[in-house]
Amino acid sequence: MAWTSILAIYFLFWVIIAFLMLPFGVRTADEEGIEKVPGQAESAPVNFRPGKLVIRATILSALVTTVYVLNYQYGWIGIDSLDLLPEPPSQYGSED
Repeated sequence: MAWTSILAIYFLFWVIIAFLMLPFGVRTADEEGIEKVPGQAESAPVNFRPGKLVIRATILSALVTTVYVLNYQYGWIGIDSLDLLPEPPSQYGSED
């Protein structure tokens, strides 16, 4: 696999993981007991830390990309392993 492909896969994993991690660890003003600013949405976070999110997403994406590339190289799990709907058996058998 080319290094540019690995970089593109890493970037895709990074974006997906960053969006999945956005709601974790974020608390609202009501949960913190802090008074809201007039016009502030009730769901607005008071302790959003983008740096922490970037670090976590970077580390987790590196791990997921490594597992993905190793699976690609060694073929641990292939499309044959994921056959969830096998062919159903014939109802009537052979007609003679």
